[in-house]
Parts: sequence; structure tokens; C-alpha cells
Amino acid sequence: MNLSAEPKPVTRTIVVTSGKGGVGKTTATANLGMSIARLGHRVALIDADIGLRNLDLLLGLENRILYTAMDILEGQCRLDQALIRDKRWKNLSLLSISKNRQRYNVTRKNMENLVASISALGYDFVLIDCPAGIDVGFVNAISPAQEALIVTTPEITAIRDADRVAGLLEANSIYNTKLLVNRVRTDMIQRNDMMSVRDVQEMLGIPLLGAIPEDTHVIISTNRGEPLVLKKKLTLSGIAFENAARRLIGKQDYFIDLNSPYKGIFQKFQDIVFGT
Repeated sequence: MNLSAEPKPVTRTIVVTSGKGGVGKTTATANLGMSIARLGHRVALIDADIGLRNLDLLLGLENRILYTAMDILEGQCRLDQALIRDKRWKNLSLLSISKNRQRYNVTRKNMENLVASISALGYDFVLIDCPAGIDVGFVNAISPAQEALIVTTPEITAIRDADRVAGLLEANSIYNTKLLVNRVRTDMIQRNDMMSVRDVQEMLGIPLLGAIPEDTHVIISTNRGEPLVLKKKLTLSGIAFENAARRLIGKQDYFIDLNSPYKGIFQKFQDIVFGT
């Protein structure tokens, strides 16, 4: 017995969810996954939105998907054939559950087995892009996860859905939950037309991972299949995603490395959105 052998690192499985559709779960999954991969970790992204998959588009991998998890479960291919490696960062991979227009549902056991198999390949992180809503797709998607990231916008309907999802996660024994507030507009907060991030966080009572400002570049990056964090000159939202990714993996002091003018701009953004 080799007592000096280091224990095998545990794969962190995180489900990215919201309850309400259209709040930016898939954008968050793509950018956080890409950021974590760029920090040197092996990351697998799972698009669990059966029949409405979009994660492949955001990563520019739509033309490379020949096999999906359904093909694995039906014995048509191996896991490594369905795990598509990113063109730019080879330590980032994508697994789609099904092809577009397929409506087959995977079971909880299927999801747990898929994640266990990915973990066995040596991935450090598995991020699951959860379908909107709280039906069977949601229950199946969260079943392999030990952690959750709830994405919401500062709108009362999204916040109410996020609160419902937080309760469901706890009911399914997922207690390690963090909050990402997306599409924050500083001008509206200053006019008292939008809740500050601190208001949202206090309403939900969930530890805050980060706040992402509204950014028109999201549309451009989606159409190009290039996550915001890959831009040579990061926009404010790109910096915010990078910061959230670093917080997620335990690196807290990111902004000390940033040069002006970003440092000053981001500090001003934080002062406004957090209500300081």
C-alpha cells in the first residue's frame, strides 16, 4: 500500500439553475466554464436542456456534435465520442443530452451515471446547464449536483422563481448554493427603478457569487460563438464573469491584477449595484 499517494481530487458538480427562463443561465454556464478552464482546470459542461439546447451555439461547437448523451445511453457511442472538446481550450468539453427536436427524457439515474463517468475521466468541474422550470427536467438535472448556482435578474418575477428554486434545491439536499445576479443596470439602480444587488441578495438570503452588468456584447458574443471572457479587451461584464469564476474556485483577489481604467470603472459599478 502506497501511503504517500495523494488522494484523487473530487470533481465539483455544480448545477446552474434559475426557475425562470431567459435570465442568462446558458450565458453564465458558458462564460464561467470557459474562465475556469483558462485558469487551468479540466471542465465539462452538460447541456441538460433537452430539445432546446443552446450551449453549443454559445461555444461555437454546434457543427461538431455528432453524438449526444442519448447515443451513449442507447449504446451507439462511447462517452469520449460525445464529449466535444473546445477548439480554443482543450481542457473544456461539452456534452449535450440530446439533439435538437428530440424529446427523450433521461432519468435521474442516467444523469448520475453520466456525471460519475465524466468524473472518472479526471475532470475537476462539471457544470450542468439546467432547463428552465421546475418539472421533471429540473429534478433530473439537479440530481448529480452537490452545489448550485442560482441565476436571477433584479426583477420581482425572476426573484420569486429563484426563491422557489432555492427551496427545491434544499429539499433535494443541495445546501451549497450561491447567487449570480445578471443584467444589472447601474443607471436604473441610481434612479431607484431597479433593485440593487444587495437588495436582491437580502431578499433571497443566498450567498452572493457575483453581479453581471447588462451588456450588448452578450448578443454579439452569442452570435459569434465566442464567450465574453475570450475577448482580448474585456468588457465590464466579461470582467465580472472572470471575477465570479475566480470566486467560485476560491481565488478571491482578482482585481489587483487589472490595469486602469477597468479598476476604477469596476469599483464604481460595484459601489452602485451593491448600494454602498
